[in-house]
Amino acid sequence: MDTSERRTDDTAQHPVLRKVLIDLSIMVVLGVVLAVMGPFGSFQMPLPVRLVYWVGLAVTGYACFRPIGALVTSLGPRLDLPEWPLWIAACLLASVPVTLAVFWAGQLPGPFSLPSFETFARTYPYVLLVGSGVTVLFHQIERRKATPMAGDLRRPSEPQVENPPAPEARFLDRLSAHLGSDLLALEMEDHYVRVHTALGSELILLRMRDAVAELGGIEGAQVHRSWWVARDAVEDVKREGRNLQLVLTGGLEAPVSRARVAELKDAGWL
Repeated sequence: MDTSERRTDDTAQHPVLRKVLIDLSIMVVLGVVLAVMGPFGSFQMPLPVRLVYWVGLAVTGYACFRPIGALVTSLGPRLDLPEWPLWIAACLLASVPVTLAVFWAGQLPGPFSLPSFETFARTYPYVLLVGSGVTVLFHQIERRKATPMAGDLRRPSEPQVENPPAPEARFLDRLSAHLGSDLLALEMEDHYVRVHTALGSELILLRMRDAVAELGGIEGAQVHRSWWVARDAVEDVKREGRNLQLVLTGGLEAPVSRARVAELKDAGWL
C-alpha cells in the first residue's frame, strides 16, 4: 500500500479528521474567492497579500466558530436548556477573537497594536453576522446529513422475506400468546427485559441490546439506558423540572435520558 492509500484509509477510519479536512478545504476555497473579489476595500492589496489575508481569516474564523457547535449540542441536553440561547452566547463569544484577528490582519506586516474601542465596536457586528451565518449553515447541513442511531430513532423497514422470518417476528415470537403483538415498550430489569404490550407485561431473560436488535422493522427508540419505546405508543410528554417522561398507551411512563433529548427532538418525538 502506497502513502496516498494509507492516508485515505486513515481519514476513512477517523470521520472527525475527515470532516475537519473537508471543512478546511471549503474555508480555503471561500478565502480564495474573497481574495479574488477583494471586498471591504481589500482589492487595493496585491493578489498574494489578499490570498494570505482572506484564507488566513477564513481558517481563523473556522477555528474559533466551528467548535461551538459541538459545545452547544453537548451542553444543551446536560443543562436541559434550549439550543438557541447557547448558540447566541457562543457566537457572541467566538466573534471576539475573530474581530481581533481581522484588525491585526489589516496591520500586516506589522507592527501590531490593540484596536480602540470604537474600531472594535465598528468591526465586531460584521464578524458576528458573517461568522454566525456560516456556523448555522454548517450546523444545518450536518443535521440533514445526520443518520439516526442504529436500532433507535427511525429504523427503516426490513425487506419482506418469507424465509427466514422478519426480524420483528423473532422477538414477538418470544411473547406469551395472551400478550398479543401490540408492543409498547421494553424495560430493563437486571438481566431481564420486561416487555410491555397493550394487553399486559412479562419478563424475558434477555439483554436489552439483544432485544432491540430483534426489533428490526418496529419503529421506536431507546430513550433511556433501561427503556426502549415504540413510536406509536407515545401519547404525551411529561416534564417534571429538568426530567422528561414519555406517557405511553395505558398510562405507562418511560423516562428520557438527558443525553437523548436532542436526538428525540430532532426526530420529532418531543
